[in-house]
Amino acid sequence: MKLSLLGLETKKINKLDEMYPAQDMLLQTGQLVQYGTGIFGYNNIPMLVKRKIERIIEECLNEVGCVEIQLPTLQTDTSWKKSGRWDTYVNDGTMLVVKSDRGDLCLAPTAEEACIEFMADKLKSYKNMPVTVYQIGEKYRNEIRTRGYLLRGRSFLMMDAYSFDTDLQGLEISYNKVREAYLKIGEKLGIELIPVVADNGAMGGKKSEEFMLISPIGEDTILFDEKKRIGLNTEVLEKENYEEYLKEEYGIDDISNLKPTKAIEIGHIFQLGTKYSDSMGIGFTNKDNNQSSYFMGCYGIGVSRLLAAIYENSVIYDEKKNVVGVSLPKQIAPYLIQIIPKLDNEEKMMDAMKLYNELNGKAILDDRENISMGAKIKDCKILGTPYMVILGDKVEAGKAELENTKSGEKQIVPIDEIKNIILKN
Repeated sequence: MKLSLLGLETKKINKLDEMYPAQDMLLQTGQLVQYGTGIFGYNNIPMLVKRKIERIIEECLNEVGCVEIQLPTLQTDTSWKKSGRWDTYVNDGTMLVVKSDRGDLCLAPTAEEACIEFMADKLKSYKNMPVTVYQIGEKYRNEIRTRGYLLRGRSFLMMDAYSFDTDLQGLEISYNKVREAYLKIGEKLGIELIPVVADNGAMGGKKSEEFMLISPIGEDTILFDEKKRIGLNTEVLEKENYEEYLKEEYGIDDISNLKPTKAIEIGHIFQLGTKYSDSMGIGFTNKDNNQSSYFMGCYGIGVSRLLAAIYENSVIYDEKKNVVGVSLPKQIAPYLIQIIPKLDNEEKMMDAMKLYNELNGKAILDDRENISMGAKIKDCKILGTPYMVILGDKVEAGKAELENTKSGEKQIVPIDEIKNIILKN
């Protein structure tokens, strides 16, 4: 991508939000655009990072046999009234309701009801199960208190999955498959997602776990064992039988080493059991030719929240501990390197264009005119590319200065070797 097409202007960054400097920087440079409280638009780079995160989630879910579908985000009140959740969501203000002359509609905050109705005519018999379906799409919740920019918004991208089984044993198998996929998603993104014992709360069902990213900016405080890498949400301790619950469902019989730790909730998985199938009166014909209820699981990942967490986790500092930008992990960076040539040096421009073409869509070329090399270097670190290469007058012909933006390590290398260096490491 040629940087002149992005509309990025060099500007002085005002005092950054101390808690969320990366996202504040994105806003100040026009990479995120805020339309209202908790409502954002994405410029090219964060949009492509989000898309890479989506692809990794899809790959990991597909590997364990999940099937992608797409459900409507604009839903009628009929399904929600069948499950009994319409009044609850409307009365507590969570649901964004759309009034029309053909009945009441809502912008979906979640999709259990829609998914059951979608699958009803496809899962009429026990022979059709087990099945786990998922989607990645926009969700809407009228958050009373938005927080952390993309971390808690009113409109947000979410992966939500739903498993259908004939009995509890099958549900546990499906649940564990998705659980393993979540751990693999974390590995592929270069972050550690910690499964944390949680309370099912209003969702109902038998068992649930939150997937947490340990972070000082997290709004959740969990109890965490740093050595064993296990934890629990403090809400669990409010259960009357919490000790029995922890031991029976999670194999935890000693919580003395768990310490309060800040974390960001990235995902949540639930064993719902038959709650929604029962309330909506939708089920299947079992082996005995009788009607039975689906044993369901539901599974969510906040994709835009994950994007925000990774950006904040990728902040880079100068020697005075001032924030100077971000360096995105290679596995999700849409552009691996930013090429900064001296525009009025014909030889350097030829070298820059050759490298740009060789990298075939993995590079940004800073072709903006009337901007100093120093300003371009600063902008590079704001855009988050893992590498930066400078082709200036100070380096001899055929070579360039290559910098790892995360470590700050610089080296003079032959231009012909740069492609191999950035693709290999």
